[in-house]
Amino acid sequence: MQKNYIVNEQITVRAAIEKMMKERIKAVIVVDEANIVSGLFSNGDMRNFFLGGGSLSANICEAMNRNPRLFYSEDEVYEERQTCFRVIYPIIDSAKRVIKVLDFENINQNGKVNDSLVGVPLVIMAGGKGTRLYPYTKILPKPLIPIGDVTITERIIQSFQRYGCREVIMILKHKANMIKAYMAELEKDYKIEFAEEEEFLGTAGGLKLIRDKINTSFFLSNCDILTDADLECIYKTHIMKKNKITFVCAMKDMTIPYGVVETREDGTITQIKEKPGFSFLVNTGLYVLEPDVIDEVENGEVIDLPDLAKRYLERGEKVGVFPISEKEWMDMGQFNEMEKMIKNIGL
Repeated sequence: MQKNYIVNEQITVRAAIEKMMKERIKAVIVVDEANIVSGLFSNGDMRNFFLGGGSLSANICEAMNRNPRLFYSEDEVYEERQTCFRVIYPIIDSAKRVIKVLDFENINQNGKVNDSLVGVPLVIMAGGKGTRLYPYTKILPKPLIPIGDVTITERIIQSFQRYGCREVIMILKHKANMIKAYMAELEKDYKIEFAEEEEFLGTAGGLKLIRDKINTSFFLSNCDILTDADLECIYKTHIMKKNKITFVCAMKDMTIPYGVVETREDGTITQIKEKPGFSFLVNTGLYVLEPDVIDEVENGEVIDLPDLAKRYLERGEKVGVFPISEKEWMDMGQFNEMEKMIKNIGL
């Protein structure tokens, strides 16, 4: 089992994240060629690395914790857990080689993660026409587009159910009656409510319609994205940081398919980079908001969430970012992305 948690120190950050995604674990142990532990790389290390401007193509040694807590026996692990909980517990021998890994939160062992989001509402913005998915959306509204044999909306809700979320609100406009009729016929163990826009109000304008339904921090999701990120950690980080809004952003690698020329002002070339790569944090369309953010929206105001966030930034109030890997985010806003989503889910 411990092999599932071990990676070589020659790999990239991207490869380490892919390993964690494949094994559905929250950390990997980094070893050298002699299998001696040189560090540990967790989801928390990934976020700190991305926030510091790190790249997916960087070597894992640049992002890992070089001084992780290691253990020499299970007794030592259980003693540690009396006062401190860790992502994983590597047990090593006298040569610092891993002999066992204890993981008390391995979600391979339990399809349901926990109940950490009980009482936390999920709001799905589902009013758009989905014009980028024509001709599908001429017949079906985007929230009812099937990903396999399950609609995208159901898949979004299922990802939150695994954390105990049972309160869903959908803000509708385009083909609203069709969506409500479909959702009403489902057998479900969660509560769902609807609010309907008279006019398209953007990704934040419709929040005003649900002011009387929200009295706690809540998730806001576009209706065309899926995430396999740690929703509990996202929510707790938002609360701990005391953000007004937290953007969930994915680290995305982009390669310029040309040679890039850098010059001086006089036109002489200083450097030529062949097909350089860049890493960016991109908005996934998933957020955590404080309930009083809704009060920032005027009745009938047309506004998108990023523009609403700018108001807080201009006042110096806290708007945060929770970085995730690009593998933890899928967007079906366009045909090619929808095909990738279906493939990644394994359908």
